[in-house]
Amino acid sequence: MINTNRIDLNLLGVFHAIHETKSVTLAAERFGITQPAMSNALARLRKLFGDPLFVHGSSGMQATPYALELAGPIKEALLGFQSVLGHGKSFDASSTGRTFRFHMTDMGQINFLPPLLERLRMIAPNVKIEAQTLSLDAIRSELEAGRIDFAVGHLTKLKGRGICSKPLLVRERYDVLMRAGHPAAREPLTQKLFLKASHAVVTSVGGGHQVVEEALVRKRANIMARVPSVMAIPMILSRTDMMSTIPGAVAIKLAKTGPFIVAALPINIPEFEVCVFWHQRFDASPAIFWMRSQLVELFAG
Repeated sequence: MINTNRIDLNLLGVFHAIHETKSVTLAAERFGITQPAMSNALARLRKLFGDPLFVHGSSGMQATPYALELAGPIKEALLGFQSVLGHGKSFDASSTGRTFRFHMTDMGQINFLPPLLERLRMIAPNVKIEAQTLSLDAIRSELEAGRIDFAVGHLTKLKGRGICSKPLLVRERYDVLMRAGHPAAREPLTQKLFLKASHAVVTSVGGGHQVVEEALVRKRANIMARVPSVMAIPMILSRTDMMSTIPGAVAIKLAKTGPFIVAALPINIPEFEVCVFWHQRFDASPAIFWMRSQLVELFAG
């Protein structure tokens, strides 16, 4: 049995760093120590747990089955310590190397990450961002557990039950994206032309834009393609006479990648609100407060 009262908590950070980087050298750089010191810490970890934990493989240090069992609980423990130790203290954005983890669909990543990363480069150059797309059912539990810090999107079902939120885009609309040589681009896009056209629909599991597909189905529009990622849309539209209904801000950004045009949507789909969400467990965290302030200043101001 391991005597938990005698565990050096720094070793848990060592474990987590090696597991994430798959490298003793990179883990040492993250800790600001030498590679031999990190190797010595790994040796202490192996002795503590009675297991090799990480072994050399073709793609770096590979976790043993026992290390894989430990990885989740150790990560959660470190997040808990981070939250406790950070409570009531200031957050020095200019020097921290903290990683902020987000749920965003690919549409959100296109819209929000470039301006955010540009700002961080100037005011918090060591802050790191990790974005992933979760299922709608998983977002709440991941926020509560602290495995992600924020969710950004049109996520009306996420509100309430311990979830805090602030609006970023209050009156966002849907627009229509098509290639510049599309037959319907020769004149203003009417409802008749829109419904007669072929459509490509984005069906991302982690977003709140199912209303587009539902509206097209109700109107008996000709949906020729359903894809899980908006990144496929420009390539599809450039080679076909399809069009796609997507959030206006995203449509404008994608239109800059090639010979595309953005047209006003000629059917009624309500405007929507995009918010940033976090769990109330972490509401007082200086780091969480700082990052959501950056988001609000960037996108709601």
